[in-house]
Amino acid sequence: MAAAAGAFSLREVLDAFRRCVTEQREVLLEPYLSGWRGLIRFLQSLGTVFSFISKDAVAKVTLLESHRQRHNFVSLQSMVEQELAAGPAALRARQDSGCRTLLRLHRALRWLQLFLEGLRSGEPRTSVLCTDAYNASLAPHHPWVVRKAATVAFCALPSREAFLEIMNVGPAEEAVAVLGEAIPYIGDVYGITQELLERHKLLDLP
Repeated sequence: MAAAAGAFSLREVLDAFRRCVTEQREVLLEPYLSGWRGLIRFLQSLGTVFSFISKDAVAKVTLLESHRQRHNFVSLQSMVEQELAAGPAALRARQDSGCRTLLRLHRALRWLQLFLEGLRSGEPRTSVLCTDAYNASLAPHHPWVVRKAATVAFCALPSREAFLEIMNVGPAEEAVAVLGEAIPYIGDVYGITQELLERHKLLDLP
């Protein structure tokens, strides 16, 4: 079943994240941002429940795309290294730095990775899946009022079957199979990025 124009397609996300990692274990920015645009369509297809995350992700992806074009960054590694060359103090003073923007997207990617893993595994209570994934990733970085609002919003999530239909890859069994293909690629990108940010002591950028 082909996805409608502008609709979420899990296969497109799979293809983007599959193209992300080079043989040298660098994460290419162009397919990384392409994968994120697909994930944003997934969030937007769920309506206002995820708007507090999707709107922020749109802003972050737009900012990273601007950095990529302006500075000709090819990979996450080249962006981080170039920004670090200005010195840690200068980097921490910039609210619009690529490193800070990447860190925010990185945290959200972990949430989506955990949530998609839960959908694939077969847990029927999507509100529980989403809350557990959120608490293990984004929640520690959000103020209490956002955490509370998110937990309440997750209670209104559609069923697992509805989520699998949104994947736009055919029957539920096919959606589960494609999730099984996509999640390792997303996890690989997450793991490489985590190591990159940790190595340069960027995991606590304000």
